[in-house]
Amino acid sequence: MNTHFRTNAPVRTLRVRPKAPVALLLGALLLAGCVATQQTATPYPPVPVPLAEQPPLPPVSPDPLIWQPGHWEYTGTAYAWQPGAWVPRLGHGSLWQDGFWSLVAGRYVWVPGHWL
Repeated sequence: MNTHFRTNAPVRTLRVRPKAPVALLLGALLLAGCVATQQTATPYPPVPVPLAEQPPLPPVSPDPLIWQPGHWEYTGTAYAWQPGAWVPRLGHGSLWQDGFWSLVAGRYVWVPGHWL
């Protein structure tokens, strides 16, 4: 027995309208977004990796001292290494924050290393 069905009904074809203007617009927007992202991907120079340093023994002092690690300081055009030093503990927190770039009021500013 034949399991194929035959009909004499006309075959309807579906025409798809090209959406070229929409596709071109979407492509242009995506391309513009990629170009804008590439231009703003690095708005500031990356901070170099800190240099390894071994703290020397603390100097004799009547005041308690804390080791302030060496860090990179941004000079406006480049980074300059500031070597570590023993500093008076008074007035400092217990956690050192390396310098970093921060977005403030729509522009990036350098926040120097400091105690928290």
